Amino acid sequence: MQTRTLADRGYRFIPAVFQYSAGVAAEPGYRIERARFTEPVPMAEGWQRIAAHFGAMGVPKTAFCACELRSPAPFTDQGFIDFNRLYAAVLKDWGVLLDDGAHGNPVARSNVCPELEKPPEPGFHAFCYVVPDPNAAPSFANAGSGESMEGNATYRERTVAYGDTSQSGMLAKGRHVLATMEARMAALGFAWKDTTASQVYTVYDLYPFLASEIVARGAARHGLTWHYCRPPVIGLDYEMDCRGVTVERVLPR
Repeated sequence: MQTRTLADRGYRFIPAVFQYSAGVAAEPGYRIERARFTEPVPMAEGWQRIAAHFGAMGVPKTAFCACELRSPAPFTDQGFIDFNRLYAAVLKDWGVLLDDGAHGNPVARSNVCPELEKPPEPGFHAFCYVVPDPNAAPSFANAGSGESMEGNATYRERTVAYGDTSQSGMLAKGRHVLATMEARMAALGFAWKDTTASQVYTVYDLYPFLASEIVARGAARHGLTWHYCRPPVIGLDYEMDCRGVTVERVLPR
């Protein structure tokens, strides 16, 4: 994996697809902060609140480098494309997108669907941004990844153990996603030892491989946050992301 550095914004990213990058890391002299809402905030309101937070922090909108979304239910392939186009349009308006190409979105992202207490519409759960800090420790945020392989085929065609939620199927999915997290961290110059949090999203049983795969790799060194959520596209069953940040905030509703 190759990275691209945005020196004027203080971070580097792994180019991926038009809707998100695969991960971001702060450059020396900067740090990535994470802010979480106490409850999911609908998209339109979320953009407004994020912009207001940036104004209060004294950082530009182009400091926006990662986000965690919540949606009511998994999308179809076409529905996901349509949603992503609306999402990317705001990033373009903010001056975040680098060009109109397929790899010009530097913002890492996860977008998952709570199985219970579903939000009425897509919205923000959390977001990350870059701030100057001459004494900052290294920081990063990986985008969420499900068990689908990169490529232009449909999700059905490129998903590991598609439709198989048996113990062996979930193990195969889990191994693929863990390897993806490791490859992304390595590209950014990090490993599990640098994480401050790991999150997993599934409604299926991960306990059979929790110790042998997740804990043994070091992916739960500070515990593991299990969100009882589905990945954003129909047919995906397991997703994960991780981060290493020293400053996190909780924003009241």
